[in-house]
Amino acid sequence: MTSSETQPSPAGEPRPSWDPRRQACVPALTAAEEDTPVTLIDALRHADEIRAVSGTTPGESVALIEYLLAICYASGTGPRTADEWLAHVEDNHPLTAAADWLESRPDEHWNLFHPTDPLGQNALLTPYIDRYGTGPAQLVIEHAGDYNQFFDHHHLEHPAPLPAGAAFRAMLTQHAYGPGGRARISGQETLGPTLTNLGVGRLGTRIRVIALGETLGDTLRLNLVPLTGTPGHFNRTWTVAPEPRRGFLSKPTGRRVEGPADLHTVLGRSILMRPAFTQDGEPAVDRVLLGAGELLAPLAPHHMPDAVYEWAPDGGVQPLRPSPSRALWREAHALYAAVADRDHGPDLYDRLARLGGRRLNLWAVGLIAKQTTALTWVSDTFPFVHGRERDLRYAAERGSLVAEHVASALSRAAYVAWTVTYPNPKPADKSGQLSRFDARPEHWAHTEEPFHLLLDDTAAAENERAVDTALVEYAGVLAGAAGRFLRKRLDSLPANSRGYQARAQAVRRFETDLSGAAAPDELKGEGT
Repeated sequence: MTSSETQPSPAGEPRPSWDPRRQACVPALTAAEEDTPVTLIDALRHADEIRAVSGTTPGESVALIEYLLAICYASGTGPRTADEWLAHVEDNHPLTAAADWLESRPDEHWNLFHPTDPLGQNALLTPYIDRYGTGPAQLVIEHAGDYNQFFDHHHLEHPAPLPAGAAFRAMLTQHAYGPGGRARISGQETLGPTLTNLGVGRLGTRIRVIALGETLGDTLRLNLVPLTGTPGHFNRTWTVAPEPRRGFLSKPTGRRVEGPADLHTVLGRSILMRPAFTQDGEPAVDRVLLGAGELLAPLAPHHMPDAVYEWAPDGGVQPLRPSPSRALWREAHALYAAVADRDHGPDLYDRLARLGGRRLNLWAVGLIAKQTTALTWVSDTFPFVHGRERDLRYAAERGSLVAEHVASALSRAAYVAWTVTYPNPKPADKSGQLSRFDARPEHWAHTEEPFHLLLDDTAAAENERAVDTALVEYAGVLAGAAGRFLRKRLDSLPANSRGYQARAQAVRRFETDLSGAAAPDELKGEGT
C-alpha cells in the first residue's frame, strides 16, 4: 500500500478531525510568487501579505474568495455605506476582526468530519454512504464526468483518497458551480425521489466578475458590498439553520436569500464525505455521496452586484452567460458598458467609479457545461481605471468590430477559394471543403493577445488621439496576421491554373473587404 492509499481505522481509533480554520487549505500566492497553502484564519489575518488565491481552477479560486467574503459578512467586518467602503479600500482597513471572529468559533462547528454536523455537508446521508457512496472523484467538478446517472461511471469507483484540504475546496466549488443533471444516488432508497434532481449552482449559469486588487485583502475589500440589513445566516452545515431546510419527497419552492453571508454559503448540493486516514495518518476522504441541495428563488439585482447583463431570447435581460463558441474577451464591451453606464443603481461598478485614477483588473469567470457535463472553465481579466471607463468601452467595441470584420473577410475569401476549387461539389462535402480554406480559427486564437494589449494601451492613454492610434495599430496587426493565415491555408492548393486562380481571387477578395466602404476606418489606417 502506497502513502496515498487510505486504510481503515483500527478498532477504537478516533474519527479523523479536520478544521479549515487551522489546517492549510487556501492556496495562496505570496509577493515572492510562491504558492503557499494557508489556513482560513491566516488568509484573513495576513490578507495584505498575500497577493492572491491560486486555486487549481478559476472556479475553485472564486469559491474560496466567496467563502472568505461570507466570513467577513458574518463577522460584521464589512462596510455599512458606500462612503465607508471607499474609506476601507483607500485606508487598507485590516481584516483581523474577521480572523478573530473565526478563531473564536467553537471547534466542533468547523470540523469537516463532525459525526452529526459536518462542515458544509448534509449528515442526513450518513446511513447510506457506505452502501451508495462513490469514490471522491465525484466531488471534483472536472473529474466527475457526465452527471447523468445512467452513464458509465466506473471511474467514480476508484478508491484513491482525496486529501481533506482538496475535498474542502472541491465541496465549496460544487456548492457554487455544480452542473445540473441526475445525481448518482437512489432517492427512493434514501431521502426521497427529488434527491436525484441536481439543480445548477448559483454561479453555474453566469459570468462572475471580481475586482482584483494588489493583495488578497485589497480584493476582499473591493468586493465587500456595503451591508444595509442583516448578513443572514452563515450556512455552516445542513442540519443547523434558522428554518428547516427543504425535504426530498417533492420539489420545493426556492427560498429567499437572507443576506450576503447566507448567499455566499448556500449549500447548493447535499454532500457527505466519508473520512479516512492515509497511511501517513493524514485526514482524507475515500467515499462521497452527492445529491440535490438547496433551491433559491430568483435573486434580486442587489444580490448580484457584479452581474453584466445581456439581452435574453424573450426580449428581456439576463446576466451574461459563458459561451462555448465566444471567448470572454469578445464580450469585454458588455463589461465596460456596465462600468461606464451609471444608470442602474448602486452595484460593484458604481462603487469602483468612486475610486481615484487607480488601475485594477476585473476578473471574469464562468463554467461552460454541455447539458449535464462540465466542459471547461473560462476566465479573463480586463483593466479598469476610473476616468477611463468610456475610452475602454469604446476601444472594446471598436476592437470587437474590427475583429469581427476581419473574420468575415476570411470567411468570404474561403468561399471564393472553394467555389473556384470545387466547381461541382457534392452538398455533403461542402462543410469539409470550405474548412480547408477557412482561417478564422487561427484568427480568433491570435486576436486575444492584441486585444488585451489594446485595452492596456487604452487604460494608459492620456487622450482620445492615443486611443485612436492604438486602435489603428491593433487593426494593422490583425489584418497582417489574418493575411498570413489565409495564405497558409491557400498553400494547399495545387500548382496549376485552377489553384493559381483560386489563390489570386481569394486574396483579392480578402484585401478588398479590408479596404472597402463597409470596412471599419481603423482597417483603412484611419481613426473614426
